[in-house]
Amino acid sequence: MKLIDELYELYRNKLTGDEEDIDMLAFAFLEEMDREDLLNIIKDLENQELYDLMGLYLIESLKGKFASENYGQRRSPIIHHRNIH
Repeated sequence: MKLIDELYELYRNKLTGDEEDIDMLAFAFLEEMDREDLLNIIKDLENQELYDLMGLYLIESLKGKFASENYGQRRSPIIHHRNIH
């Protein structure tokens, strides 16, 4: 993605590349963009880049959703009692 290459070149000698730096860079970038700017970037994506973007969005959003509901923690099994005659 051209945008990623440009951001990397601008900041590779200024940041350590750890997760905190990358988060800060991404949020600073997004803070400067409006909806129209973001839509123009999306329009310029190649097909695979668009699929990658949507895939990452879906994966991270679903992880957050499941984590917020404590999904995956051991739950007591639900036992349905039946009257057998």
